[in-house]
Amino acid sequence: MRKTKQMSIDVSDYTIIKEGEAEILMHAKNEVFYNKTQVNNRDISIAVLRAFIPKRKQEHEAKLSKRTKAAKKVSEEDASELLAEEAPTGSDTHDEKSNGECAVQKETSLDEPHCISEEPIGTMDEKGPGELKPPRVLEALSASGLRALRYAREVEGIGQVVALDNDKVSVEACRRNIKFNGSVASSKVDSQLADARVYMLTHPKEFDVVDLDPYGSPSVFLDSAVQCVADGGILMCTATDMAVLCGGNGEACYSKYGSYPLRGKYCHEMALRIVLASIESHANRYKRYIVPVLSVQMDFYVRVFVRIYTSASAMKNTPLKLSYVYQCTSCDSFHLQPIGRTVSKNNSVRYLPGFGPVVPQECSDCGKKFNMGGPIWSAPIHDQEWLTSILTDVKSMKDSYPAYNRIVAVLTTISEELPDVPLFLSLHNLCATLKCTSPSAVIFRSAVLNAGYRISGTHVNPLGMKTDAPMDVIWDIMRCWVKNHPVKAQQPDQSGSVILAKEPVLQANFARAVASLSKAQAKKVARFLPNPERHWGPKLRAGRQVTSKHVSLLGPDAVNGSRNHQEDEQPNSKRQKTDQAAVA
Repeated sequence: MRKTKQMSIDVSDYTIIKEGEAEILMHAKNEVFYNKTQVNNRDISIAVLRAFIPKRKQEHEAKLSKRTKAAKKVSEEDASELLAEEAPTGSDTHDEKSNGECAVQKETSLDEPHCISEEPIGTMDEKGPGELKPPRVLEALSASGLRALRYAREVEGIGQVVALDNDKVSVEACRRNIKFNGSVASSKVDSQLADARVYMLTHPKEFDVVDLDPYGSPSVFLDSAVQCVADGGILMCTATDMAVLCGGNGEACYSKYGSYPLRGKYCHEMALRIVLASIESHANRYKRYIVPVLSVQMDFYVRVFVRIYTSASAMKNTPLKLSYVYQCTSCDSFHLQPIGRTVSKNNSVRYLPGFGPVVPQECSDCGKKFNMGGPIWSAPIHDQEWLTSILTDVKSMKDSYPAYNRIVAVLTTISEELPDVPLFLSLHNLCATLKCTSPSAVIFRSAVLNAGYRISGTHVNPLGMKTDAPMDVIWDIMRCWVKNHPVKAQQPDQSGSVILAKEPVLQANFARAVASLSKAQAKKVARFLPNPERHWGPKLRAGRQVTSKHVSLLGPDAVNGSRNHQEDEQPNSKRQKTDQAAVA
């Protein structure tokens, strides 16, 4: 009643969906895309935004303080120069002094661009000296506008939120939902009908936050998105084409993202790193580079949060952050080949191609060939300081997140990952190669720790293990395990037989190590939760007719409800055609 009178909308034609503090009106037809599953995506995005706003303010104040100190220093130098000028001097001395002044001016002019390139002064827009504008947000593909409405209503300190869509029906639905959510949403959210690519290209560096959540691949939007983000701003990007990113269509992945995927157990983490490498590639074309804040794989998609800066000098480090991957075709051994390296001499740094190859033609463990994939982002994909801040904020605002349990579980697991170890091993795959019984995760972790290496879990796979131990050490541990737990004889040409035929160089110690359990495991914190309901996954693209073949995606109730609605409308349309024929 409170809103329907103002809007004169018959709410009986719509279903009211509430998520967080936002409410949207959804028609029974599949006209505008909405997926309940993406509540996890939206909740994590809100958590990152809430961490970004104070961080942005803190950085702005630090830059103002730096400017103030620099200005004070310059004013003191000017005052000392004035005093020196007032002193009586000869013509020769005067000329010498004027030359000195020119040198000082040249020196400061050279220093200033260096500071701007490393830490861009224009990162944040200012209303005046010392005052910071609220961050502007662009939701490039808004559909119903639910995400934009939640940003406007739930994130304190947010500025204008521009919601774009290239579909008239979606824009009408978004505007209807903006009005339905009252004055706060109406004052902050602006829905526009536009092609996101054109809009972002024509608004360079105007938005502090750009959110890309397309149906499928974001590749066509990345070039314009990296130009639209302000210096120090954040780009939030989702990719749902996991079949492509995980190696189902390697050639399609290469054409979209510029990297070739491999079908290992780590394929979902590799998908994250391929997307990051692609964003970095697009940013480099405009003398920009990325700093990953958080990278998440969950449900049926990957989601990355990266900050974007402009610096021609820092951009030179990109080859140091990218690597090719060599994956053995038979066993689980994989190796990384960095693209670039640096050589330091005195105060200068030279950028050179990486040394290679890192592997011989045949796998040193099993004797089979390698597949090569990449390039992927091999630098850290999370910022530990941000993670701690985000996790603390989420726990302090439990009631503000509809998917609280799921996102806390994911963030907790991410916070315990080894940040500097790309990709991971699967213990079950190692045992499958050797055809042996599997040691418990605690025993295997203890053996790695006792050998002097680090090991952790991964949020991507409950059975995955990240470690900085080389593959030689991993296989030695497994050889020692098989000696204590013998296996049946295998064909001599099989990978497991070749690996077990070698004597272990390292004698593994399987005594339980103190750090064999993570803090979350020790406290029995839930880390991998089941889906809250059946059919929790991707949904149909907007506009497609729901039929019986979509039961596996939507569930029988949703399919039957949609078909009943279509049957109710069908007689009316037939009656209209009959009436028109009678009039004719």
